[in-house]
Amino acid sequence: MDLVFATNNLHKISEINKLLKQHLHNENDLYKILSLEDIKCFEDIQETSNTLEGNASEKSRYIYNKYKINCFADDTGLEIEALDGKPGVYSARYAGDERSFERNMNKVLRELQGKTNRKARFRTVISLIIDGKEKLFEGIVNGIIIDEKRGEKGFGYDPIFQAEGYNISFAEMSLVEKNKISHRGIATRKLIDYLLKS
Repeated sequence: MDLVFATNNLHKISEINKLLKQHLHNENDLYKILSLEDIKCFEDIQETSNTLEGNASEKSRYIYNKYKINCFADDTGLEIEALDGKPGVYSARYAGDERSFERNMNKVLRELQGKTNRKARFRTVISLIIDGKEKLFEGIVNGIIIDEKRGEKGFGYDPIFQAEGYNISFAEMSLVEKNKISHRGIATRKLIDYLLKS
């Protein structure tokens, strides 16, 4: 079955394809993941909700309604306890609409200066629509925001996030390592398990 992942983020496409390969051992269980570019969708899909669930739903419903193809979309937020859950749903544009990972991280580090509570969590929500019916999946990983950026891998806030039980940042982990524990990995495994049972 072809499934559109409502993103043009190549990091996300790569992560989910690796996870699919790890979980699908039977040739009859093959799913082909398509990007927005693959279906010639070049418009900027609006995210107007104030929740991760709402944004994920908005994107998947837009694709399903316009292109009539089964699809899924995700939204992810970094929720920091000392910042009252910010940046949360605004994680991608926390330091401005240009969505600069560097500026977002710098803003978080500035706002946490002098704060001893560094607790944070990444949360991903995936909205899957097959034949018009929606199902939501959630993944959470708890950790802390470290004092400085470390590592070259990953994207987003990965260089400043350290998961519980680890002494390296997400950006210092291999993709395989990160997928085992990450918020997106957890939500995606729930999605894959559901697809395999459907």
